[in-house]
Amino acid sequence: MIGSWRKGLWAACLTALFLPSSAAHGQAVHGISMYGEPALPPDFVSLPHADPDAPQGGRIALAEIGSFDSLNPYIRLGTAPWGVMSHTVESLMGRNHDEPFALYGLLAETVETDDSRSFVEFTLREEARFSDGSPVTVDDVMWSFQALGTEGHARYRNAWSRVASMEQTGPRSVRFTFTEPDREMPLILGLRPVLQAAQFDTDAGGRPFNESSRVPIIGSGPYVVDAAEAGRFVQFRRNPDWWGRDLPFNAGQHNLEVIRYDWFGDTNAAFEAFRAGLVDVWRERSAARWADSFDFPAVRDGRVRLLEIPHSRPSGMNGFVFNTRREIFADWRVREALILAFDFERINAMVNAGTEPRITSYFGNSPLGMTPDTPAEGLVRDLLEPFADSLPPGALEGYALPISDGRAGARRNLRAAARLLTEAGWEPDTRGLLRNPQGTALRFDILLRQGASDVQAVANAWIESLAALGVQARLVVIDSAQYVERSYAYDFDVTHFTRLMSLSPGNEQRLYWGADGVETPGTRNLAGVDSPAVEAMIDRLLETDDPAVFQAAARALDRALMAGRYAVPLWFSPESRLAVAAHLHHPERLPLYGDWTGFLPEVWWAE
Repeated sequence: MIGSWRKGLWAACLTALFLPSSAAHGQAVHGISMYGEPALPPDFVSLPHADPDAPQGGRIALAEIGSFDSLNPYIRLGTAPWGVMSHTVESLMGRNHDEPFALYGLLAETVETDDSRSFVEFTLREEARFSDGSPVTVDDVMWSFQALGTEGHARYRNAWSRVASMEQTGPRSVRFTFTEPDREMPLILGLRPVLQAAQFDTDAGGRPFNESSRVPIIGSGPYVVDAAEAGRFVQFRRNPDWWGRDLPFNAGQHNLEVIRYDWFGDTNAAFEAFRAGLVDVWRERSAARWADSFDFPAVRDGRVRLLEIPHSRPSGMNGFVFNTRREIFADWRVREALILAFDFERINAMVNAGTEPRITSYFGNSPLGMTPDTPAEGLVRDLLEPFADSLPPGALEGYALPISDGRAGARRNLRAAARLLTEAGWEPDTRGLLRNPQGTALRFDILLRQGASDVQAVANAWIESLAALGVQARLVVIDSAQYVERSYAYDFDVTHFTRLMSLSPGNEQRLYWGADGVETPGTRNLAGVDSPAVEAMIDRLLETDDPAVFQAAARALDRALMAGRYAVPLWFSPESRLAVAAHLHHPERLPLYGDWTGFLPEVWWAE
């Protein structure tokens, strides 16, 4: 249950989304929201969750699992540290993580759009500079957006396909006109990274943009790459000549002098490095380990502090995803049977001491989420009923995940799973292995990235339960580079995935679930979702200016995804558990999204 204070917060956020907006009337303004007015006035002094008086200097060391072989995170080739994007490169606008979805001028001093969001125009700040001292120009913006949209990672291409034209409208202004009105497009373009075009000018001796490289990208952000060794570490150092240090948007942000990331082969090695003081922050995802593994000397003597950071964001999805492009997963009954075989209660007790709540929907823990095991009503039903013939069972009638409360419950679920598999045409052979009428065994691989030891343990427990049904599942662990390539090409049967959700779902939902991603490589539609209802609900999210319709569309989308049985949901935590070195601190005022993007290390400081 959401407490009364949290319900009030959600209501305030949803109402704020739909207040009338001055940006929607063609005026050049300091900020823009998905719906309505941004919360901060033009003369704000800092973001609410940043402390403008925070000390400057010091360092932080963070741990990453796996490896990297590139410093260009904007293309498909290679595996690059995510820190390159957040520390060295800036966008036209920056996000306030204390609002559902609101942006304020960063490289751009103003933004302009119209009521229907048919275009957006940005005016650059005259003082904006790249780390080499060269000015950020309209040419850099136009080149960046076109290069990302045509040669960059697939995550940039959907938005670019909706840009009908771009043109320079003044010495520091650029306008993008869209193929059709879209409320989110001005914000999406506002968050696009702006790169220095000259470094990729091959005619002048630059390197090709679409080739993996270990040469640092020249950006305009607060940090530069100070040192890096592929697969081992990357260190960022604050640029002493950073152009944006005095912007109110940046006040209290980027306080640390050095940010270092070290890579480890698995979580156990990383945790031991943290215990030894080589790493400064540890995010503990297991409630059981949080309870019993943090009584070591550094905690007892105060060198490490234990923090619990609450949040008010949707649960999102964390689980094992079925690749429905594979024939064996095309039947919802097979997917439901495999979900039934996952003994959540036993595995949750094993990993989390039974304390973590299960993810019951993609937008759970928020008013945007469906209510499990209840029929669709009102606007939600109205939105879904035109697609009744194509919706899987449960979307309209109500769907809920199975509960395996004890051994009897687990056996009951396995019997239900066996009946569904029989209905789908799978029968046991003389050895008890399930086969279809063509003699093909029900066999699949669970593909995981090397180092994900916690997920491996969960997968192995699921494999044991599947064996009792006559299903042959095998765990396959590969290195990060291979995993990126195979997931990009959808070359897997089942894998682990995480989909973070916000209070303002929009175009990213098309990247997650859009039908274009069934065949187009590199989208995030790992499940291969191909649903007219899902497409329509995403369209409705993007088109409506009615808060009731927006909420109903999110709930309807949630129902269609859950009833599609595309994933085996695991658990979420309503708070983040952080063990941090005692010299690190954060502001008392926590952002709406808690420990999420834009919080650590962005607003932290070191004593």
